[in-house]
Amino acid sequence: MVGRFVLSQASNGQYMFNLKAGNGETILTSELYTSKSGALHGIESVKKNAALEGRYDRRAATNGSPYFVLKAANGEEIGRSETYSSAGAMENGIQSVMRNAPEASVVDETGSGAQ
Repeated sequence: MVGRFVLSQASNGQYMFNLKAGNGETILTSELYTSKSGALHGIESVKKNAALEGRYDRRAATNGSPYFVLKAANGEEIGRSETYSSAGAMENGIQSVMRNAPEASVVDETGSGAQ
């Protein structure tokens, strides 16, 4: 099963997306965007950058749990993972983003055609 981007609108009216693996698990979450078109550009940026190993910044949360951030060519964060139980699990998450993002479809759950 192929991954998909799920575009949604937050309660404050801003837009965001989650990249979900074929099994439905969220593997990457975006920042909030003020416009739908901004979020769609963010999805395109994830698709372009996901296959590039050097775009992943491996980090540790305050409790020591590993997570990663995907960055664009300009160094801006375009998505981040959940925290993982181990570095190996985090590496599996990165591999999943690398596999799923480039060809993932977009599911628009915003209910509006406005960009």
